[in-house]
Formats: sequence, C-alpha cells, structure tokens
Amino acid sequence: MKIKNIVFDFGGVLVDWNPRHLYKNHFQDTDTMESFLKNICTEAWNIEQDRGRSLSEATTELQQKFPEHSDMIALFYGEWETMLKGEITGTVALLLQLKQKYTLYGLTNWSAETIDIAYRRFSFFKEFEGIVVSGTEKLIKPDKRIYQLLLNRYLIKAEESIFIDDNIHNVKAAQELGFYAIHFENPAQLEAALLTIITL
Repeated sequence: MKIKNIVFDFGGVLVDWNPRHLYKNHFQDTDTMESFLKNICTEAWNIEQDRGRSLSEATTELQQKFPEHSDMIALFYGEWETMLKGEITGTVALLLQLKQKYTLYGLTNWSAETIDIAYRRFSFFKEFEGIVVSGTEKLIKPDKRIYQLLLNRYLIKAEESIFIDDNIHNVKAAQELGFYAIHFENPAQLEAALLTIITL
C-alpha cells in the first residue's frame, strides 16, 4: 500500500511545549517546581482541558482545592504562552520536506482555547491539509474514536498514512487501527524511521 499521508502530533514533536519554561521563572528551586507540577498542576489535570474542560473552570476548581497555591495556579493559563518555547526546528524541516510528496494532517491533544495561540505563533501550521484538535472534539488520544474521526473527516485510509507522536500509548493505538506509526524521540531518529517506510 502506497503512503499518501503524514499525520503529526504537535506538542513535543513540532512544538517545544513545557510548563517548566514558565514556572522556572517563578520558583526559587527546581525541586519545589517539580513538586508543584507533580502534585498541583498535574498532567492529569491538564489533560482534562485537552478533553474539552474550560480553562476558567479548571483554574477555579484547582484554586478551591489548593487555595495556598492560587497565584501559581493562575499563572498556568494566565501566562500559558510562555510554555510554548518555540518550534522543534529539525522536525519542522522534515515537515516542509515531506510536504513536497505527501499530504499533511495534524492530530493533537490540545485545548480548544489555546490552539489559536500556537497557530498564530508558528507559520508551519498552514502546511496542514486538515487538523483535528481534541479539545474541540471532546475526545483525546489514545481513544480510537479521535483517530477514526480524522480518517472519516478527511477521507483518508490508515494503511496509507504514517502517524508520528511522542506518546507511546498514542502510537500503539494508531498501529492497532492500521497506521504506520512512529514513536518520536528526536528529529534525527524520526528521519531514520521515516526512511525505513518512505523516500523523503
């Protein structure tokens, strides 16, 4: 089966998003910051915004639970753009190269309220034929329904597509649906993995 489509995850693959880019400026030491991100503004809390919960609801709920950390919690979305450090240049270079031969799609776990900030910041997003955002759809990877939504919306086939993600659970879900799937580690590793499937 000939590959026609490349499907990219965004955060950690094309964009260097990390709450530490923000919070390192607000904590005196790394251990305190890591404790805050592990126990207060956790990954599990953040993923609910990717699933569609509003930022204001998420912030208020957490501030009520941890009033002593209210100001730090407010920073998470108040200064969210600081978490977007920049594009991952090696992957973006590959994306632009792939655009010459393949159709590009995005499938991302991302809040519907913050995705426009990323679109505005990074010009490479205009290269995508279509993008599915979890927060808009109220579905998140690795739920197979969001992959199916991408396939159905853009009339593409999993077996004609390569899926790239830095989360192994998301990669496995894609493989089970018939995608060629690559677990992203870094741009050089991604290029080597792509060359085992396609020509660049």
